[in-house]
Amino acid sequence: MPELPEVETTCRGIAPYLRGVKILSVRVRQPQLRWPVPAEVMGLRDMPVVGVRRRAKFVLIDLAQGQLLIHLGMSGSLRVLPVGTPAGKHDHVDVLLDSGQLLRLNDPRRFGAVLWSEQIDGHPLLGHLGPEPLQAGFDGQWLAARAAGRKQSVKTFIMDNRTVVGVGNIYAQESLFLAGIHPSRQAGRISRERYIRLAEAIRTVLGRAIEAGGTTLRDFSRVDGQPGYFAQDLSVYGRAGQSCLICGTILKGARHGQRTTCYCPQCQR
Repeated sequence: MPELPEVETTCRGIAPYLRGVKILSVRVRQPQLRWPVPAEVMGLRDMPVVGVRRRAKFVLIDLAQGQLLIHLGMSGSLRVLPVGTPAGKHDHVDVLLDSGQLLRLNDPRRFGAVLWSEQIDGHPLLGHLGPEPLQAGFDGQWLAARAAGRKQSVKTFIMDNRTVVGVGNIYAQESLFLAGIHPSRQAGRISRERYIRLAEAIRTVLGRAIEAGGTTLRDFSRVDGQPGYFAQDLSVYGRAGQSCLICGTILKGARHGQRTTCYCPQCQR
């Protein structure tokens, strides 16, 4: 599933092609994605693009009058292609641009979404989200305050979008390893000092992943079709039964919130 670094990589890849151009029309071949594609999207005509950015795992295309929201779901990807490029089986939505190019959503599993908001950042799906991990407003003190009294595991806690957005399964495991925190520890029983270390680890891991172009495990690839290379730098994710890269202890596996977790019993306490 594309997580924050993959979506950020996508945004950075498509932004130069969209900023300052005009959306001529939107061609929808499959309107039944995770949610039905709204009529407002299919009716877009001659709409200037004023900005492209990311909020959580949404690609936000700010227009002169409203906002287009794109979610990549579990296997979606965006490509910028010449107008007239033949569509494949899973190419569900084309955004035609006056530059002679198009933005194409490919989504084999159809868990992605193309949505509309009349107001910038006004869609209900954006309303409950916590802070961005790479922006001001997110730090260890925020985590400590949110965690007070919570009995859930710290891994589940940091994967909650109300706590902080974009820390998915891969990056939660890597961040907890870097911070030396056991993923099963109760969120409310971790000190402020350790949360300060964890917040910094989250920023470091996500920053490295963005620089590497994201993590390609199976479905994700960048706008240019190339894979993300952060998978080469994973310390614990998917390595249960192998040796810890730091201390040599055999890594163990557990489950948190129906998700598999790998950790080092020696390095993480």
